[in-house]
Parts: sequence; structure tokens; C-alpha cells
Amino acid sequence: MKILFFIGVAGLILFEIAHVFFIMPMPGSQRMNSIDVAYILHTWRWAFRAIFGLLIIVGLPATIKRSRWPALAALLVIGGVSYAFNFRMAADHMFYQPTTLHLKPAGSSTVKPDREVLGVDLNGQAKAYPIQYIGYHHQVLDTIGGQPVMVTYCTVCRTGRVFRPLVNGKPETFRLVGMDHFNAMFEDATTGSWWRQANGEAIAGPLKGDTLPEVFSEQMTLKQWLALHPATLIMQPDRTFDESYAKMSNYERGKGNSELTRRDSLSWHDKSWVVGIRAGDQARAYDWNRLKRERLIHDTLGGKPILLVLAPDNRSFFAFQRPSPSDRFALQHDTLTTTGKRYTLRGHSLSPGTDLPRLSASQEFWHSWQTFHPATGRY
Repeated sequence: MKILFFIGVAGLILFEIAHVFFIMPMPGSQRMNSIDVAYILHTWRWAFRAIFGLLIIVGLPATIKRSRWPALAALLVIGGVSYAFNFRMAADHMFYQPTTLHLKPAGSSTVKPDREVLGVDLNGQAKAYPIQYIGYHHQVLDTIGGQPVMVTYCTVCRTGRVFRPLVNGKPETFRLVGMDHFNAMFEDATTGSWWRQANGEAIAGPLKGDTLPEVFSEQMTLKQWLALHPATLIMQPDRTFDESYAKMSNYERGKGNSELTRRDSLSWHDKSWVVGIRAGDQARAYDWNRLKRERLIHDTLGGKPILLVLAPDNRSFFAFQRPSPSDRFALQHDTLTTTGKRYTLRGHSLSPGTDLPRLSASQEFWHSWQTFHPATGRY
């Protein structure tokens, strides 16, 4: 009976550690292809706990009788481990959504113009979400232009994405459950499937292989966003989380408060910044250092002539499809020019002709882009 007690104790402790190890940034855990194991442990967590708990209960009387203090110490260890790994280290107990979501127009906003935002313009309505805030919350549910949206950000990957929170065509709620390959994962409340933040793909659970519809978004300084969308609404801080926001104050400039979120200023290292673009069936990464030197990059991707632009503030960037491979652009203040044509940084034509189609482009860490776009090229 005593052996059963200690088998139960050891098994329960190892299970609680393993249950969190595979979905949190533990040493080595995020470089494993272990998501299926992690999901099995999560799905059957109460069965594992029941089995090991039963062994403990069966063996407890005999163990208390013969080894009272070791038995009590083992129970205390179980309590401590269970609390630490299910509450202190649980993702949704470390990062919370806003208690109330406040958005204000520029005239009454408290957000400084030099802050970077993730901006969305949908059905004639524009909204901006400061990275300092959504980087802590990881997700914010809102409505833009009458459409529900889920604004997400993963600081460890430096990925900002916006999705329509629809599962099987119905509105859904999500909780932050952990991470896989350093990228945040969300669990939907209905099916319990796990969804990857970097591309909205369900990577475990009943809906594995499905994807959330993505909404076009852009990252830039609030000042630049306001120049393009003066009527925008801007997310305001939830004062409940002022201390957490303060820890994010230098993140957007590459000065994160840990090795997981801090930028490597050299090129093509894990924590180097790149701008990733997908066009057609191809993906390519553009070194941020090179973009800062060249300002405009003309390229062809997926059979499309493209243009990547760094705005004069050195932080806002835009990607477009060029009218033809022969078109070469210049940047004059906030205006793009080519032979006989002028465009705003929204791609709107200021001369007779059609607008420039915008392309989805994201600034993120090189390790993230190459992990989730394994066939990517490097410019």
C-alpha cells in the first residue's frame, strides 16, 4: 500500500509538470513537435488525476501509519506543484483580457502618437490597438464595421494578427491556453480545439486543420495611422493592468524585458526583425536592417511585382502590388511616385488610374516567420 501511495504521488507530480511543460516556454519544450502529446495530456487530465489520486487515497492510511511525516511532506509537495502549474503558470492566469474595452477618438485619447498600433479598417470604420496593450492581453474581442473581430498579438513571435472569431460559422470565444513553437495558442469554448495565433490554424482537437478567417491589418505608429485614418477610434488602457502595461513600455522598440521578447539587432538571427510577405503560393522574408537602408524594395513574389515601403518615421511599413514589373517607385514625404502617377501610403491613387492593391505584411522575429513558413525565401 505504501508503494501505491508513492507511485501515485510521483505520477501526479510528473503529470502536472508535463501538462504545462509542453505548452509553456520551458527549457527545450518549444523546439519539440509535441503538440499532440500536449493535447492528449490536456484532454485526459482529469482521468490521469483520478488514477493517481486513487492510488494516493488507497495507500494513504498505511503510509500515514508507518511514515507519517514523509507522507505529509509528499501531500504538501503535491499541493504546491498543483497550485504552481495550474494557477501561477497557467497562461490564462498570467495574461487577462481587458475588464472593459474603451476606445476613443484621437482628440480624447491618452495614447502617445509615437506608440505602435495594430490598425484595422473594415467596412468604413477604422480602429487602432496599441501593441503595448494587446501585447499583454494577447487577444481583444471587438466589433469593427459591424463585424466581430479578434485582435491578437504574440510578443514572443512579434506577430500581430486579426481574425473573425467564427468557428463552424458561429461566433466563438477563446481563452489563451499556452504556446507551441513559441507562438500563442487559443482554445475555443465549444469544441476545445487549439488554434495557433500566427496563422489562425487549428493544430489540435476536433477541428484540426481548419483556419479562422483573417482580417487585413497593418502595423505602424499611431501618428502614421492617424494621418491615414483621422476618424479612427483608439484603444485606451484598462487601468487594472497599468503595472503590466509598464513592463511592455519598451517592447515595440525591441527592448523586451526577457530574452524571449528582446530584439537581436543583427540580421537573420532568431530574434532579428523581418517583414514577411505572402503572395500567391510563395512567402519571403525581408531583413529589417536592409529595409531601413533601402527604404523601398522592388521585388517579384508569387508572380506579382511587389513594393515594400518604409515610411519616413522608420517604423511604419507598407506592402503593395505594383501595376507592372517596370514600375519603379520613389518616396517623397508620405507620397509614392512613379512615372506620371502618385499614391498615398494607403495605396490610393492621387492621379487618374487605379489604386495600388495592398498586400498583407507583418513584422516579426525571424524564428517565427521561418517556423510557420518553412518554405520561405530570404530577400
